[in-house]
Amino acid sequence: MAATHRSTAAPKQWSQHVTETSDALDLQPDVFKLVDPKAIARSLKRSAEHSERRKSDPYRSAMSMLTFYINRAGHNLKAAQRKRLEAAKDELRALYDKPAARKKTH
Repeated sequence: MAATHRSTAAPKQWSQHVTETSDALDLQPDVFKLVDPKAIARSLKRSAEHSERRKSDPYRSAMSMLTFYINRAGHNLKAAQRKRLEAAKDELRALYDKPAARKKTH
């Protein structure tokens, strides 16, 4: 049986597809590329609260999408951008009056 090969054209990453078509939120374009963590958090909150497609509460949907993006970017995410996105999590918690994340102990 002959081995099948993928086409030579680079397929879209599945994580990009999820981010663009997720039932969770309709995101502002390039929201995760914003420099200000507060702006990222405000945008995610706005998207979550206006979404008619999300399946859970706005805070949970916004935090899930942010965490998903961070996890899927993995090692390709520059340290400075990862730091901004982690700070955006803290800002999102503050916007929803949620307790701060526990600090990891090693």
